Amino acid sequence: MQEPKRKRGRKPKKQQAETIEVTVDDVVSPTTADTADTEASPSRRSQGRPRKIGKHAKSWDISIIASPVRRSSRFSNGDCGPVLSNGVGDRHVSVVAEPAPPPVRLETVARVVPSMDAVVKVFCVHTDPNFSLPWQRKRQYSSSSSGFIIGERRVLTNAHSVEHHTQVKLKKRGSDIKYLATVLSIGTECDIAMLTVSDDEFWKGVSPVEFGELPVLQDAVTVVGYPIGGDTISVTSGVVSRMEILSYVHGSTELLGLQIDAATNSGNSGGPAFNDKGECVGIAFQSIKHEDVENIGYVIPTPVIMHFIRDYEKNGSYTGFPILGVEWQKMENPDLRVSMGMGPNQKGVRIRRIEPTAPESHVLKPSDVILSFDGVNIANDGTVPFRHGERIGFSYLVSQKYTGDNALVKVLRYSKILEFSIKLATHKRLIPAHINGKPPSYYIVAGFVFAAVSVPYLRSEYGKDYEFDAPVKLLDKHLHSMAQSVDEQLVVVSQVLVADINIGYEEIVNTQVLAINGKPVKNLKSLVKMVESCDDEFLKFDLEYQQIVVLKTKNAKAATLDILTTHCIPSAMSNDLN
Repeated sequence: MQEPKRKRGRKPKKQQAETIEVTVDDVVSPTTADTADTEASPSRRSQGRPRKIGKHAKSWDISIIASPVRRSSRFSNGDCGPVLSNGVGDRHVSVVAEPAPPPVRLETVARVVPSMDAVVKVFCVHTDPNFSLPWQRKRQYSSSSSGFIIGERRVLTNAHSVEHHTQVKLKKRGSDIKYLATVLSIGTECDIAMLTVSDDEFWKGVSPVEFGELPVLQDAVTVVGYPIGGDTISVTSGVVSRMEILSYVHGSTELLGLQIDAATNSGNSGGPAFNDKGECVGIAFQSIKHEDVENIGYVIPTPVIMHFIRDYEKNGSYTGFPILGVEWQKMENPDLRVSMGMGPNQKGVRIRRIEPTAPESHVLKPSDVILSFDGVNIANDGTVPFRHGERIGFSYLVSQKYTGDNALVKVLRYSKILEFSIKLATHKRLIPAHINGKPPSYYIVAGFVFAAVSVPYLRSEYGKDYEFDAPVKLLDKHLHSMAQSVDEQLVVVSQVLVADINIGYEEIVNTQVLAINGKPVKNLKSLVKMVESCDDEFLKFDLEYQQIVVLKTKNAKAATLDILTTHCIPSAMSNDLN
């Protein structure tokens, strides 16, 4: 049965169709103080559409499985027992009583035991940026998760386990010593981080984990880690129940993933999943917690892990997973295929739009039909052969490449077959999903706080349901707009710090800045340059919704210092804009 179409900006009635609510907030619940800082005010939420919640509405929650150490005294953030809430300002708390996991087979444990000594417990202290007040940070908090030792004095864990870290420590199995660790690289999209320890004592007596091949369905897997419920190592077993392109909650991207039925709980995050030979076939990273779901966990498979490791070894840092940079349409309708000039034996997908920042935007065109990628034919539904009896989305082929690699793309254009060698690059989003650990940028003049919009910013302003509560104009740009250049940003008036100079403008909140004195605003840096160098009598800001703000230039700049002093703000702009 076809799923009812969903209107943008309005939350669908959940009793009609169950939807999976994907949360990409931080790995652990913040403290009570953080909740107060990040809670959206009524004036900010008033610009979005009101949420409608049915009496019997069901909700799914894909949770990132790291274990919080500091716990809030309140349960407003869903910090309740074994169910971890990733969202800030959660609206409901549910406790899931999981059934007892299947018994662990002794022969499986016997094979895994030699590798278990390489599994470590990861302790991290996080200090998150405050996107709503970008000149300061939130209160620090702690989390614990799992990791494992690989070759060349390196440790792998999840990226969300060490996000915005200020200190990371590792403890080996059976040891009472916590060793200080250094973060070498963080792969946001694939949710993997690489650590190392300088103390030689840490590496003594431990054999690194070996990686195995991609498992097949019903292959046995054993998940090892340090989940919630105890301090010692934990072992759960199950089988591979599904393999497909998954949505990675933390990375806001789609990559190959494994679904397993082994119990994975808070704290298992970053722990290895072993096969019967004691080889690592994946990293536990997220799970579904819901009353209608039993033991659904997700594992990052070895192809994604090896891509991250080789990328780091090749470039000295993480460069990311490339994309093709196109939006495409299925070609399953026979009349559509005939109209596009496709023969009876030709299959492929039609290009709808091309990212202007993608390298292939100069060679590919809308309505081109992609027939194959690197010699692999693409079906009308966008899938390619994977293994015996299996098919997978052709984005899997793209994700196996590295940034800067070339790929041979065959297209059909006006009934003619053309081949192009395309250089692959990473995705440049107008509203980025992450800021890669950097502090947020801001600029203040006359009490007007200007900021660049990102997904963490929207989440800070409107909570985890920002896709329904944020202003419709911002949501439209988030979902549909494409960056026209690599340095383009969406700049907004985040808030107005009330002062005599800005009387009458106090209610302007999260409204896009289009131009200054008739010149378009490309990014935050260009806005700063135009304001600082302005010699005109007036500063005129053209905003979204046909609003304008006019200030006397001399008075606006003179009033800024007093406003900064009043609000204890150290600088009128972030360091990256100086």
